[in-house]
Amino acid sequence: MSGRLYGVGLGPGDPELVTVKTARLIGEADVVAYHAARHGRSIARSIALPYMREGQVEELLQYPVTTETTDHPGGYQGALDDFYAGCAARLAAHLDAGRTVVVLSEGDPLFYGSYMHMHKRLAHRYPTEVVPGVTSVSAASAVLGRPLVERDEVLTVLPGTLPGEALAERLRGTDSAAVMKLGRSFTKVRDAFAEAGRLDDAWYVERATMGGERVAPLKDVDPEGVPYFSLALLSSPAERAFVPEPVPEPAPEPVPGPAPAAAAGEVVVVGLGPAGRPWLTPEAQDALATATDLVGYGPYVDRVEPNPRQRRHRTDNRVEAERARHALELAGEGRRVAVVSSGDPGVFAMASAVLEAAADFPDVPVRVVPGLTAAQVVAARAGAPLGHDHCVISLSDILKPWEVVAERLSAAARADLVLAIYNPASRSRTWQLSAARDLLLEHRDPDTPVVIGRAVGGPDESVTVTSLGELDPAAVDMRCLLIVGSSTTRVTGAGVVYTPRRYP
Repeated sequence: MSGRLYGVGLGPGDPELVTVKTARLIGEADVVAYHAARHGRSIARSIALPYMREGQVEELLQYPVTTETTDHPGGYQGALDDFYAGCAARLAAHLDAGRTVVVLSEGDPLFYGSYMHMHKRLAHRYPTEVVPGVTSVSAASAVLGRPLVERDEVLTVLPGTLPGEALAERLRGTDSAAVMKLGRSFTKVRDAFAEAGRLDDAWYVERATMGGERVAPLKDVDPEGVPYFSLALLSSPAERAFVPEPVPEPAPEPVPGPAPAAAAGEVVVVGLGPAGRPWLTPEAQDALATATDLVGYGPYVDRVEPNPRQRRHRTDNRVEAERARHALELAGEGRRVAVVSSGDPGVFAMASAVLEAAADFPDVPVRVVPGLTAAQVVAARAGAPLGHDHCVISLSDILKPWEVVAERLSAAARADLVLAIYNPASRSRTWQLSAARDLLLEHRDPDTPVVIGRAVGGPDESVTVTSLGELDPAAVDMRCLLIVGSSTTRVTGAGVVYTPRRYP
């Protein structure tokens, strides 16, 4: 008996919009398959994760190309055809073994969905069922609160990849429309709406129902940074024919009584990771999305996408105590406050400052939401230098005397620990790294590997592998993190750094 194939729609992004049937099938499946671009991150998997269970086989179907060029002899389409054939063969192996396979699809599986390529190759060979999902078009209409079509009106769904002239012609001849797959096609799509005389009535919806949801008039959107998961919506003309509201009855006289309780506020200290949205955990995204106020060092607050309903409180880098008290005072007024930190808020960051100040605010709840640390990310970029015992040390002597820093460096070096060194240098601290290197050389071989990670995760990221003896302090600044290896740390011929798990 072969297994059964399911193509399931996950809806537009909110896990609560997954249907009951889809949630059940995900939980019962032997194999869960999902597509992802070359970066390996799957939106479908993140939506389905609450319904998955331990022990399931996961099949990552990772596209070989998205928008870039390819040297495949069959060109772009040839590369995709080979990819789909390979994916179908992998799933067929599970089905032949009698396993139940669920293929995840954002939105609806047969509405511009990746699943259909598996369906065309497998549905005639195995028992198959497709479970529909809420489409992004329906989600965008709901987010806007504007109807799509009414009575005899016509809705037209268009891919933004069509030529501009074709888009404009179809937009002129329809009542309402949804244009999908914006991304790099955004400017062409907006021009088509303008040419059709419909731009003033069009709306832009990005990541409907998801944490980074954004809504704006299409004409006001900056083309820079428009993602693939966005659409342009021309809603029903009926949305402008609102029914007049009835005249309200006079409000009753207030009855004397106790004052209502103040709204419950909270402070959530959020780790943003080292850089960018891909490094943000779902829990952190939720904390940021539900906050009424963002508090933090200016550049870190700027990393959170603006939301007009939120208040942003940007401060200088050296006022941690004042920043913490301000956040707690706002929460005491009933605000939901997110205090943002780079990396993990509990590692040389704001969590300690907030918890210390919270002693004076016993009625304000405080939560700490972790984030990826700079040490973890630099280590991953280099290989696995933190594969054995290691420690984390800050070279900053602003909050502790240098004598303490030096003593800890020497102790860690004597103990043969790998060191992750934060805050190695700044414009006002220029000698500490040289002193630290000399202290370490008293106990470490000059050939000890050193990893210098600078601005990891950002557009100007760099990772350099050198040795302790050749470490140049002048090449290190505040945006760097250093990892100094132990006596067992190795560098392969390909430049990969790792520390074996077994100690001699």
